[in-house]
Amino acid sequence: MFPITEPFAHGRVQNPDGDSIYWETSGNPEGTPALWLHGGPGSGLGAGGYRKRFDPERFLLVGIDQRGCGRSTPLVVDALDRLAANTTDGLIADIELVREHLGIDRWVVTGGSWGSTLALAYALAHPDRVAAIVLGAVTTTGRDEVDWITETVGRLFPEAWERLERASGRRAGERVVEAYARVLATGTPEERRQAADAWDDWETTHVSLDPNAVPGPLHDDPVQRQVFATLVTHYWANDAFLPGGRAIHNRVAELAHIPAALIHGRHDVSSPVITPWLLHRQWPASRLIVVETEGHGGPESAERMAEAISGFARRGEWEA
Repeated sequence: MFPITEPFAHGRVQNPDGDSIYWETSGNPEGTPALWLHGGPGSGLGAGGYRKRFDPERFLLVGIDQRGCGRSTPLVVDALDRLAANTTDGLIADIELVREHLGIDRWVVTGGSWGSTLALAYALAHPDRVAAIVLGAVTTTGRDEVDWITETVGRLFPEAWERLERASGRRAGERVVEAYARVLATGTPEERRQAADAWDDWETTHVSLDPNAVPGPLHDDPVQRQVFATLVTHYWANDAFLPGGRAIHNRVAELAHIPAALIHGRHDVSSPVITPWLLHRQWPASRLIVVETEGHGGPESAERMAEAISGFARRGEWEA
């Protein structure tokens, strides 16, 4: 991988919904444009570790804090009345605002976990703007994936899932994830705090079999914990706002011509390797790289992503 260089520029764009979307650029101002989409939803760019996947001499790297989190404002917990506008289509529109603001024509689109779902949705919406795709810990946030991570995987962690279900306060006919989405969006401050704590405990549990898992809360900061839980449950309860025919698995053939690398850990209990495998089977221009020793990301997966990203630059595939 590569040294983590500091951004040489950063700024904000205003979207029509009233959000101020933070962006930052690092690497070579004259390099091949590349976009990084963070996970979550709601994780934010963090301290900048994502930059280690990109050769700073080859790439003009763009990172964006998705609306409602990170350094974009307002945070979702400070503007719950705007939550309904926080959708995948909204995030795609924000990406386009940043691309146009920076004067970029096409870029290599990359992301991890939820960021891979957003990358795929963006590529389907704007295939002419995507030169190549590199994804890690691949998800599409379809109903089956959400049901797995919020319900079925509880068979491996029955004690923790029972705590999650009991704390949800779900109503008759309501899925666990729907109950948390409702409480985090409309509950009292104390109800939202308790729901975020319970959700954080579950997130920590289902990644615990990952060889790189670290014990402890997923988010130490209580505000970030609530931001993350609010946005994750909002998107998961709504199937990433990609219903029916818009679901990524139903449209992946539209990406057949775009070169891609899909990197996934064999031990990813949270998001099993079946997801990238199914994508790869329908995507002639894709490569599936299964990292046998890792789960939902890790150092080898990051290294494989770095190699794939640099490989596209060396071959000039973005010019195809």
